[in-house]
Amino acid sequence: MIFVAVAILAVVVLAIVGGSFYMLDFALAPEENRSDTAVCYQRLFETYPEMRPWVDSLRSKEALRDTFVTMPTGERHHALYVNKGSNKTAVIVHGWRDCCIDFLYLARLYEKLMGYNVVMPDLHASGLSEGENIQMGWLDRLDVLHWLTIFQTDTMVVHGVSMGAATTMMLSAEPLPKAVKDIHFVADCGYTSAWDEFQGELKNQFGLPPFPLLYASNLLCKIKNGWSFNDASAIERVQHCQHPMLFIHGSSDTFVPTSMVYRLYEAKPSRKKLWIAEGAEHAKSYLTHKDEYFHEVQSFLHEAGQ
Repeated sequence: MIFVAVAILAVVVLAIVGGSFYMLDFALAPEENRSDTAVCYQRLFETYPEMRPWVDSLRSKEALRDTFVTMPTGERHHALYVNKGSNKTAVIVHGWRDCCIDFLYLARLYEKLMGYNVVMPDLHASGLSEGENIQMGWLDRLDVLHWLTIFQTDTMVVHGVSMGAATTMMLSAEPLPKAVKDIHFVADCGYTSAWDEFQGELKNQFGLPPFPLLYASNLLCKIKNGWSFNDASAIERVQHCQHPMLFIHGSSDTFVPTSMVYRLYEAKPSRKKLWIAEGAEHAKSYLTHKDEYFHEVQSFLHEAGQ
């Protein structure tokens, strides 16, 4: 009987360990064809046909520049940069398994319609940036801060979508370059924490409770990557943000449930604004309400002094 019990226990432990490795890879593995920029541009133009003439115009003037820097970690990271010659710069942060090209539609809003320079980083293990595992925004916040420091101007805005919004909120509590006199943040459909997001997806996709798999995966992430799902907490960091922040979320978002944005909004101290895009699914608030999206962002920045 003891042998049978030990054997069963061993099988259970092996199943949990194996499941943890699978879950971590499922959650943090980069997009397989992440460096195929041609596919990214094709996807962008199919979804936003109005982007093609703007991108073509920038290319004809050699104004859409690929920029590479070496991060403090030693990794080589990539960003797209558009220099408008302005004292205002927008840093746009992409989502999970995306790349900066996917969010050029936001760059157009800032560069063409509002006169900003635009910096669009490829996050760690995304696009043309080096890295083996997605970081869910936690260590990414420091990479974005590095980009912000390199391209700092008097006035800046950091605008992120999905995981990029979580990155933006985590960054918002960091000490910022002294030369930046005015900075604002826009968080579009960001999650409260990586733990909350993975817990929800574990239930939605696999019908499983958080224990024991999520707990084991969390520990494995800490051992392998040096950070945990609990570390990647936007809701904890946003409590310490003293700068203006606009929260955007689709009312029909089920991937990052709309309920999360209300918790984030409540956690943020003063100097905040909330816009719920009616009927919009995850990361589709702009696609569903283009004019209103632009109006909400523009009015937020104007009201906040930009």
